[in-house]
Amino acid sequence: MAVISYKCPNCDGELVFHPATQKYKCEYCASAFSQEELEKMKPAMEEEKKITMPQEEQPAAQGERTGEQEKYGRREDYSQEGADKEGVMYSCPSCGAEIVTDQTTAATFCYYCHNPVVLSGRVSGEFLPNKILPFSVDKKQATDKFLEYVHSKKFVPKAFFNKQQIEKISGVYFPYWMADMDMTGSLQAEGKNLRVWRSGDTEYTETKIYHVERKGNIHLEDITKNALKKNNLKLAEGVLPYDVTKVQDFHMGYLSGFLAEKRDLERADLQTEVASDAKRFGEKLLKDTVNGYSHLTVRNCLLQTQRENWDYIMLPVWTVTYKGRDGKMYYYSMNGQNGKVYGELPVDGQKVCILGAVIFVIVFLLGLLGGWIL
Repeated sequence: MAVISYKCPNCDGELVFHPATQKYKCEYCASAFSQEELEKMKPAMEEEKKITMPQEEQPAAQGERTGEQEKYGRREDYSQEGADKEGVMYSCPSCGAEIVTDQTTAATFCYYCHNPVVLSGRVSGEFLPNKILPFSVDKKQATDKFLEYVHSKKFVPKAFFNKQQIEKISGVYFPYWMADMDMTGSLQAEGKNLRVWRSGDTEYTETKIYHVERKGNIHLEDITKNALKKNNLKLAEGVLPYDVTKVQDFHMGYLSGFLAEKRDLERADLQTEVASDAKRFGEKLLKDTVNGYSHLTVRNCLLQTQRENWDYIMLPVWTVTYKGRDGKMYYYSMNGQNGKVYGELPVDGQKVCILGAVIFVIVFLLGLLGGWIL
């Protein structure tokens, strides 16, 4: 499996995707490049590389290169055997240190030199995503929003937002399956209209019952499901939805500078859940076309799928984890596109007790004062 590090054409420094500018930024010479600019520079860089490399080290002919190699102009590859084993070790392209990963890690950092690397075999072949939604919220924005969110919670332990904890905030591309469907549907329901009036001392109620039918074609888009078993489901789905009109065709360069996970849930694993969601959405759409009744009760709804389209997509999430004193793991996550926050935060029992004691003392003193006045 190849370990890829994306290099700056100007100084050979590491290129990292920058959410604020939507460009690849070099942390050394401050150069910035769009995906299109890197693609245009690729032929010249490859030619220069051929001239400076010994003949035996030059890359294969154009027709023999893989589609993955064609995507980017400059990269370094380091291969290791046993890539499918758990706890696999790779060599960092920059410092040579060992990088240890598990079976689903697709992009990570070297813990010694902090060089961002992409494990290409984890995002190639059958595991190559169709689409990716690049980060729009950068780390500073994510940190500021994290602090704002946590400080608004009065009983969160101080340790949850100290400097060391804040530095743990990580940008992660999580894998998702996203399905579009075309269906035909028919609905039978019972509609009721009630009319109540009074005549003298008598109240009358008139109930009219109607048989209602609806038929139509239904199009559903972007039914999104988490595709990672080990991921906390609430963390992954609590930040939904995303504006998927902004998705891009997948390029591994978007992963540079972030963490990433590959899927370990297949389409078949989620088929039943997606079908259940589609039925619920489809029935609601048919039901929403009915109006003019006081009450509506669905008696039968039949939906038949005519077409399905599934995409494997990577979506951006900023996340922090914290192990509380109770041993429970707490999660904070933020939508990396729009900043929507989801959090299950720990509670500091000592703060709660102190507040309870203060309230008790105040109420007690007010009671004494009230008794003394009376």
